[in-house]
Amino acid sequence: MGRYQRDRRALPALALATNGSTLTALANDYGYNSVFARQVEAFGTPADVAIGISTSGNSLNVLGGIRAAHKVGMLRVAFTGKVGGKAFKMATLSLRVPSDVTARIQECHILAGHVLSGNCGHFLCAGPRAVSR
Repeated sequence: MGRYQRDRRALPALALATNGSTLTALANDYGYNSVFARQVEAFGTPADVAIGISTSGNSLNVLGGIRAAHKVGMLRVAFTGKVGGKAFKMATLSLRVPSDVTARIQECHILAGHVLSGNCGHFLCAGPRAVSR
């Protein structure tokens, strides 16, 4: 909704792990493994993209979100480590970082998120040039 590197129109985006009240309520009522699936069911549409991030590719809550995104008809992107786990098999597109070291995998996921954010802003929005910072 903000911007990354350049001013542009707002794009709809929702980080499913940032609302503590929602996470607590869903975990209490449905179990922690359902916290992402319930939110994808509530907000996801076939025009949306779901990005699941799991170093092992086997985090049950992330897999639930990817499964729910499949049911909705969303494009599913998985960021994982070298093996990819179940998320790799469930995703439409995957980024498997060729490492077994959790810290290196997470660092690459951050870089990939920045690249993805920059490209989404570039391809989805026409507007002013990049903002130097």
